[in-house]
Amino acid sequence: MTGLDKRFDYLVPDGMAVSIGDVVRVPLHGRRVTGWVVDLDPDDEAVDPSKLQPLVAVVSAGPAPHIIELAEWASIRWAAGRLRPFLVTASPSVRVRSLPAANRSARQLVGPGPVGRAAGDLMDSGGGTLVLPPAVSPVEAIAAAAARGPALVVVPSVVRAGAMAAALRRRGLSVAVVPKQWANAAAGVDVVIGARAAAWAPCPGLSAVVVIDEHDEGQQEERAPTWHARDVLVERARRAGAVVLLTSPSPTVAGVDALAGRMGHVDAATSRSGWPIIDVIDRSDEEPWKTSLVTSALIRHLRDADHTVVCVLNATGRARILACRACKSLARCERCDAAVSLADDATLVCPRCAAVRNRVCLSCGGSSFANLRPGVTRLREELEAAAGRPVVAVTGRDDGPPEASGVYVGTEAVLHRVPRADVVAFLDIDRELLAPRYRASELTMALIAKAARLLGPRQRGGRLLLQTFLPDHAVLRAAVLADPARLLDPEREHRRLLSLPPSTALAAVSGTGRDALADALRAGGRADVGTSGEDYLVRSPDWTTLGEALIAAKRESGSKARIVVDPPRV
Repeated sequence: MTGLDKRFDYLVPDGMAVSIGDVVRVPLHGRRVTGWVVDLDPDDEAVDPSKLQPLVAVVSAGPAPHIIELAEWASIRWAAGRLRPFLVTASPSVRVRSLPAANRSARQLVGPGPVGRAAGDLMDSGGGTLVLPPAVSPVEAIAAAAARGPALVVVPSVVRAGAMAAALRRRGLSVAVVPKQWANAAAGVDVVIGARAAAWAPCPGLSAVVVIDEHDEGQQEERAPTWHARDVLVERARRAGAVVLLTSPSPTVAGVDALAGRMGHVDAATSRSGWPIIDVIDRSDEEPWKTSLVTSALIRHLRDADHTVVCVLNATGRARILACRACKSLARCERCDAAVSLADDATLVCPRCAAVRNRVCLSCGGSSFANLRPGVTRLREELEAAAGRPVVAVTGRDDGPPEASGVYVGTEAVLHRVPRADVVAFLDIDRELLAPRYRASELTMALIAKAARLLGPRQRGGRLLLQTFLPDHAVLRAAVLADPARLLDPEREHRRLLSLPPSTALAAVSGTGRDALADALRAGGRADVGTSGEDYLVRSPDWTTLGEALIAAKRESGSKARIVVDPPRV
């Protein structure tokens, strides 16, 4: 059995029924701890049964043997070197002593529409990525997968999983939402569905795997090991001989390449109607340092009292970039040289090291600063003056739903917390397009798709405004044409030239012990080690080589450095 990230041998008492995967209680160093049975009757002559302590009790059913084998693979793929994180995720959240009867019907009471037909055709050809517009429901695609046999479905959030489960039940399918209905899933249903952790859920007789919004960052675990639901399920399906269907309004290079580049599309009319009207506000003739983000095009919508307007700017506080009006120097931190922000109490605050100082220029002593890029708080005041009606600011730090208003401004969190909008305006989309991240184009397209989903289908009449000094940028052209897939080929080539995933395997190393780990990696010779600020970037030709190199270096150095395999925002 395994527990506390180590393996131990125990004796199964006579009369105790134990299966691989069961959660058990065992004695260990004078305590009783929980672990998992990962093998029975091992072929190990060094083990003397007479010297083994007996199991105390079987606590609950747990992951099946093939899930334990999958966890062994994942422990290397994400450089964990241990099974426990994966086994915890794969186990029920409450004790399961016995399973209910299987409940399978595989009925489709409603005939497939264009989405179901496109999904079925793609799965018939071996599976792949189905490009679905943001306002088009994937329920038909899930039903098409379930028609082939038991289907395992992963969506980015628990809320969406519940909504889709209800829609599937209305079609006559039996559904288990995990983790709450883990026992029903293990017994057998038509569809097992849940958020990211459902990638490890039981699904006997697995025939099809569906990942909804495979581009969404919610599909990747934030804590180490940073496994990705899509990659876990692609490997799980390969082992089970199941077909994989990924859906996304903005497919990623990694997702498409994971399934040999196979892609499917709905018909042109359905695709176009699933996107709102998109207006690119060209500001290239303006002086970027002397103009407001509140443009005349935006003001027209702000003053329409019948419209709910959502303005997005990923910058909190009163200002993100300040310059001295006297000497034009950028306001920087005297400790770490990062750009400082203007706080509500008129002090200058460093977002990197948290240093605080009075509003004084380090170069000339001046106290007057120009606001080159206003933050959400300052913008709320400008927008309120332009709209002539109250404006509510929303950031990721806020709790609960925002107060009712006709105009909202906030970071991308506002797209999650406002239930409906008639207009969404990205006040400075260039901030996303030019972000110092190798996935900037993908992340920007995903953000645009999220806003488009909030607006709903084209027939609703919603408008998406993209204010930019780069009107010809490939991402903006793809958005206007409602064709995000056109970004894939140039993005793939760009990453190949720069040796970035998926053409190579990449990990970021940070935290205490990162220097010792980097030294051990260099000595091991199986990975290239570079730097990114104070952290390290580690590259290898493939994920297995990278994982093995990181595990070996971690053991050699005894490091507790944080390792992020396939970092999403480097």
